Amino acid sequence: MAKQAPTIATLYRVNALFGEPAFLALPRLLQLCSPALPVGAYAYSQGLECAVEQGWVRDEISAGDWILGLLDHNLRQLDLPIFVRLYQGWQTADLKKVRCWNARLHASREAAELQREDAHLGAALARLLTDLGLAEATTWRGASRGCFATLFSLAAVKWDIPLPVATTGLGWTWVENQVAAATRLIPLGQTASQRLLVAAAPRLINAVHAALTLPDEEIGAAAPGLALAGALHETQYSRLFRS
Repeated sequence: MAKQAPTIATLYRVNALFGEPAFLALPRLLQLCSPALPVGAYAYSQGLECAVEQGWVRDEISAGDWILGLLDHNLRQLDLPIFVRLYQGWQTADLKKVRCWNARLHASREAAELQREDAHLGAALARLLTDLGLAEATTWRGASRGCFATLFSLAAVKWDIPLPVATTGLGWTWVENQVAAATRLIPLGQTASQRLLVAAAPRLINAVHAALTLPDEEIGAAAPGLALAGALHETQYSRLFRS
């Protein structure tokens, strides 16, 4: 049976979620979140490779504990709330605010590899956005401490992606990259990987809701295990990933 074309009512519901430029904003969001985005995110595991090497993560259950634990604490309390402020800074052309929260996010990376990863991804996205016509990204191409979230938020603002949706997109990008790394490292079967993504979805929505209302003074997270994994990975003998 052939699928029916989207009805006008369906299109209006999409438009209500994304606003007037809905039909362009949605594919732009998918473009930003795509693993095909040419920034090199696939080369980083954010300490997960070391966690597998140390035996802390060894199967689907422990991978879920690691990934969902970081989602519930680090992303919810640090990355996503700062992304909200970066988005608002770009939205109001408050570059001082953008630079301040970018510096805060960079300083919160607890290992040198994690800082280099964020800076590399940020610079790569800045180059891409410049080539795609976003002039505001130009000054960030050579920045040594420009964070990925900073450039992601710039693109979201310029492409009229609503803040809650953009925040969800950034979080999903992180989740999907972590699950992809776990799939290669443990390794996990494809169905197990999909179960992790299913489990992450409601936790991500809760994290986004919290991030949108979290006051400045409550922003921050500490993950000693992640910091230790990031540091130990620097001298790990055999590595697939750069972090």
